[in-house]
Amino acid sequence: MALTTAFKSLPLPLAQLSLAAVLKCGQSFRWTTVPIADDTEYRLCLRDRVVCLRQSPTILFYRAVYPDPQPTPTQLPLRDAETLVWLNDYFQLDIDLAKLYDEWAAGDPVFARMRSRFQGIRILRQDPWENLVSFICSSNNNISRITKMIHALCSHYSPPLLTFPGEVITYHPFPPPSVLAEAKVSATLRSLGFGYRADFILRTAKMLVESHGIASLPHDKREASERWLMSLREVTTSKAREELLKFVGVGRKVADCVLLMSLDKKEVVPVDTHVHQIAMKYYGLKGATGSNGKKANMTPKLYDDVNTRLFSVWGDYAGWAHSVLFTADLKSFASYGLPPTPATTSSEKLRRSTAAAALPTPPMTPSILPAKRSLDDTLPDIRNGSIGDTQGEFTLTERVKRRRRG
Repeated sequence: MALTTAFKSLPLPLAQLSLAAVLKCGQSFRWTTVPIADDTEYRLCLRDRVVCLRQSPTILFYRAVYPDPQPTPTQLPLRDAETLVWLNDYFQLDIDLAKLYDEWAAGDPVFARMRSRFQGIRILRQDPWENLVSFICSSNNNISRITKMIHALCSHYSPPLLTFPGEVITYHPFPPPSVLAEAKVSATLRSLGFGYRADFILRTAKMLVESHGIASLPHDKREASERWLMSLREVTTSKAREELLKFVGVGRKVADCVLLMSLDKKEVVPVDTHVHQIAMKYYGLKGATGSNGKKANMTPKLYDDVNTRLFSVWGDYAGWAHSVLFTADLKSFASYGLPPTPATTSSEKLRRSTAAAALPTPPMTPSILPAKRSLDDTLPDIRNGSIGDTQGEFTLTERVKRRRRG
């Protein structure tokens, strides 16, 4: 059983990192959110530890939880230092996000209007293999369902690393390519709800393993194919994109997500329907229509046009800036950053219901209008000059009968 350790603190304002936004906006799908008293804890299972994060307006709190056998007192400081190095790398904390926000806001009135509400949204530097599989799953999908699929994949294909004391959730690392290259993987993933994406994952894993191998190094437990994917950080954007597009289930948008979120290509803007609409609504890109007059499908030229336009607005970190507007466009963020509306607490509701139960039931308020009357019956009959006439107390049918009797 894992032993928990005390949290360490890293001074970091929300303007530099907002966990509530960054970990929920569709970049990574494997973080687990755990409510802790009046706080929220975010956890991610790595190969050899679970990283746990909490946050205040000015401080990022972090710790790592390790499986048995536990690190010795001599080893623990080194392992904790490794966690801090990982945090700085994963969140790219060497990049001054507040400064970037200032630059984008200075040249973009649209960004300037939303910067204070959607602060602290930065691009993660993820493991490329996990990032690739996650976005193969993103085709015709949504954040909630992708998250369930990725967690199911890890639970099924990766042995449990640890369980927290007093909890039932078991944490699993992300499985390596060799595990997902087995012949039976496609059928199993289909049974887990992956649909046609199951075959894409199998075939991509096989391509990686067959082309680049599975050997690990004494100081690096990643397989050779994973190290090869990581090496794409060192090549040009166009070369890295060319390599990614060779994989099954990887089109331009999926490739660009991987380029931006794990391969350091900060200028890349992944384009989908939402991003295209943002470019048209706010940045003057003309809408494209097909020969039938309806909205055209995403073509390579249209994709490039959106990229070119947004790069001209935001510059070298266009991919980072786009993620802020993309997040703002998500339905799940509709109330994000807004002042909380007054809510009745559970104790207040209980107090009110108890007080109400002690009061006598009031008499039913008399209806102003007789029941089951049509709209015509509720209006004065001005056509017959009956405003103020006592006939207004009767229904239309009754008035007709009275006239006939008269």
